[in-house]
Amino acid sequence: MIDLRSDTVTKPSPEMWEVIARAEVGDDVYGEDPSVNLLEEKSAQLLGKKAGLFIPSGTMGNLAAILTHCERGSEIILGNKAHTFLYEVGGIAALGGIQSHILPNQQNGTLKVADIRQAIRMDDIHDPPTRLITLENTHNRCGGVALTLEYTRQVGEIAKEHQLKFHLDGARIFNAAAALKLDPAELVEPVDSVMFCLSKGLGAPVGSMLCGSSDFIKRARKTRKMLGGGMRQAGVIAAAGLYALEKNLPLLEQDHLRAADLARKLSSIKILSLEHQKPPSNMVYINLADDVPQDAEETALKLEKLGVLVGTTGERQIRLVVHLWIEDQDIDDVVQAFTEVLS
Repeated sequence: MIDLRSDTVTKPSPEMWEVIARAEVGDDVYGEDPSVNLLEEKSAQLLGKKAGLFIPSGTMGNLAAILTHCERGSEIILGNKAHTFLYEVGGIAALGGIQSHILPNQQNGTLKVADIRQAIRMDDIHDPPTRLITLENTHNRCGGVALTLEYTRQVGEIAKEHQLKFHLDGARIFNAAAALKLDPAELVEPVDSVMFCLSKGLGAPVGSMLCGSSDFIKRARKTRKMLGGGMRQAGVIAAAGLYALEKNLPLLEQDHLRAADLARKLSSIKILSLEHQKPPSNMVYINLADDVPQDAEETALKLEKLGVLVGTTGERQIRLVVHLWIEDQDIDDVVQAFTEVLS
């Protein structure tokens, strides 16, 4: 099967399995796992932050960050298409008693600066206090678009002006850096905390990283423990993360090039329209024309019979995510499959 449902479907390569088998391990809750310690150190250095924390998942990473930054009864500002709002089971409300102030995401993944300013609560006895602004980069539901450094800095200035914290859901931050041709540390410099995933485009089997100041990570480590994320001999998965940062990180640009090739070839099918003529990163969002008799789910089922797995994100919208295990020939095979099911 050619699996384009997500970049989460990547599996360890034979070389990564060898690294996992040889991993040095210890008890991470005691701070004694050398592989975890090295991964946390390297991740923080890569993003220009003082410290890092190994987290089982991106969802837990965002949750731990928000719980660490905010107290019960406070409010955070985030977009209506943000992963934290749509896909994280309402964890910040259920577990943290934290309210979401939802703003409309623009097509380029941003929140309007004027909307952010207007959403910040004043010191009023009736209002929950605003404590945090959170953005997502790259932005999944906005087509995998990369938020620019200029915009991130602008939001960072607003946060400082109002003494708010600024968290970035950077699950695919290295895709954003590759798309913008920027140093990832420069891209996240304005934020107080950033989470990124090892198990998406980087190809590790499990795990995410949370990076920030030394004091923030010290407090987040206790939050992680409270959430059940304290792991013991976690070096067996941390070793995969170290391999991913060293070997797979430089390959992300190839994913973007293949996504662009896929979009260009699919554009020749007249009854398809692209959300972005040139994909911003490794995601290709396509829409079925109104006169196509089958919807996205039916199309996906027909594609599966031809050996292609895709994701559906709307009644007539399909998402294709290019990743480490997709080769040039796969792109041609996918286009051929679409041509057959839509003919």
